[in-house]
Amino acid sequence: MLAVVLSVVVLIGFYFVQAIFSPPAPPRPAPLPDDLLLLAPPAVGLLPADQPPPGVLAPVDPVVVAPDVPAVPGEAIPAVEQLVRIDTDFLSVVLSNAGGNIVSFRLNNHMDGDDPVEMIFRGDGGSHAFTVAFGGPDAPPQMDPFNVDRISAHSVRFYRHFSLPHDPDARFRLDKEYRFHNGEYMFELVIRLHGYHAIHAFNFGGNAAYTLSFGPQIGPAFQRLDRHQNFRQYFTFDGNRRRNARANEAIIATRPRWAAIAGQYFTLIAIPALPGGFDLSFSERAEPGIPSASRMNIIRPPVTAAMVEDVYRFYLGPRSMNVLRAIDRGESAIVGTSGMQLTEMAGSRGILAPLERVLLWLLTMFHGLTGNYGVAIILLTFLVRILFFPLTKKGSEATLRMQSIAPKIKELQAKYKDNRQKLNMEMAELYKKEGYNPLKGCLPMLLQLPIFFAMFNLFRTHFELRGAMFIPGWIPDLSVPEYIWAFPEGVRLPLLGWDALRLLPFIYVGSQLLYGKVTQTPDQKANPQMKLLLYIMPIVFFFVLYDMPSGLLVYWTSSNLLTMVQQLAILKYLAKKRAAQAAEPAAAVIASPQKKNGQSAKSAKASNVIAPKKRKRR
Repeated sequence: MLAVVLSVVVLIGFYFVQAIFSPPAPPRPAPLPDDLLLLAPPAVGLLPADQPPPGVLAPVDPVVVAPDVPAVPGEAIPAVEQLVRIDTDFLSVVLSNAGGNIVSFRLNNHMDGDDPVEMIFRGDGGSHAFTVAFGGPDAPPQMDPFNVDRISAHSVRFYRHFSLPHDPDARFRLDKEYRFHNGEYMFELVIRLHGYHAIHAFNFGGNAAYTLSFGPQIGPAFQRLDRHQNFRQYFTFDGNRRRNARANEAIIATRPRWAAIAGQYFTLIAIPALPGGFDLSFSERAEPGIPSASRMNIIRPPVTAAMVEDVYRFYLGPRSMNVLRAIDRGESAIVGTSGMQLTEMAGSRGILAPLERVLLWLLTMFHGLTGNYGVAIILLTFLVRILFFPLTKKGSEATLRMQSIAPKIKELQAKYKDNRQKLNMEMAELYKKEGYNPLKGCLPMLLQLPIFFAMFNLFRTHFELRGAMFIPGWIPDLSVPEYIWAFPEGVRLPLLGWDALRLLPFIYVGSQLLYGKVTQTPDQKANPQMKLLLYIMPIVFFFVLYDMPSGLLVYWTSSNLLTMVQQLAILKYLAKKRAAQAAEPAAAVIASPQKKNGQSAKSAKASNVIAPKKRKRR
């Protein structure tokens, strides 16, 4: 039992220790201010370049975009930065003509505190997403102002002309056209290169036509990535299976069907539809003003034609099984997205994935009955306790059986204290003779460990449980740790790293101590090792679980209390049975062979709870 518990501590404590010794996080940057969103046009249109609001739009400073790709001299371009806002029922997007990039991407139906979730974490605000650079990933992105053509309420095109360095008359045009749709987290980005006169191909530095990059980070904003409560993962999908990728800037030449950057509850999925293929890389190169960067670079190979049109589809939204399944079924308005198996980004993988799906289905069913996920967790715990009741009963019987043979075990330990091998052999023979199996006592706990880890992963990754409320004002979100008092901004307890005072961990410790105190047998109370388990282990788990999702603590605390009630009922039942057996006459205990053969299977099984098994003599 001690080995099992210590194994659990090692598995869970890894994240705890890692969080303690992580370097202090820089202060959280402010999200994109609302006044920036107000700079966009009210419906269709864009901010006029000749009549900017006073003191709002500053002129764009001239930037050398790339040494070998100068802008066409004399081209009429806006003198000031123009911001275009596009609103759908799901999204509020702000784009800038400085490079034709996206500077804000908010999800109207999902909140981060009091504001909609911002999916582009820009740090200090100087970075844009979906930039284009002529050449490979190391080429500087285009940030000069583009002309703007507002196509419709949900579409906009940015364009500008360039010329080759060795021939000013060799000109080409770059277009970036965005298409958004109502009812969609997915949008299209069309990139066109149109050469004039002497241009018949596009091949810039890095053996690439251009690189389309997302960065510097997907939202929501965070203080640190602890790989536990907040993390970033990188994936590719080749049509058969999802694969993990590394953000080491190495080129991934497999050309997958799609690639993704995933956080705890939100994700970016890129689906390039390029006839000439593409290369891919992920990067975590540092960015000023953000704790950690997560970039995706899609590298377009050289184009051997005077004109090319590349279509990209991007999903930037929740890791929701329901939403992604609808896209896979072809319910999206965007053509070419059905059958892409995007649901691979919603569920977890591994041996516990089927168990997670079952638990999620049960939670959803109980939530549909009660309307409260906290109550649903308690009902699920009650169901689990009912299912495990036979094993719990057998474990209690095994504990009482151990008590009955404890004197014999002590005799063997005293007799063979200097011969460990002989002691083990005699102990095994005693267990066989008495019909006792030591594994029966810890089997219920072993079988519950997968449920615990599956519940942990449920509240850590499944989007449907994000924001699941239990008790208003105290536990508004079961997927994150609760608190009764948050420390002032930037204040953390030394060594522990706590930023708030939480109540559920204390309730958990109380339930664990009460459970151990009530259910421990007299010989266990006299055993120093069992005292260690009774008092020390709950305290260790208190620190391990302090920053765990509150739903996990609600499950474990409820399980402790329900198991304690079960255990008390079982012990009371077994005590009555033992008293009834002790009151039987001695003649009934030593039954004749005929009577013993006629004894019911049920009575024989009951007598084996206390009385040792008799070996048949030939």
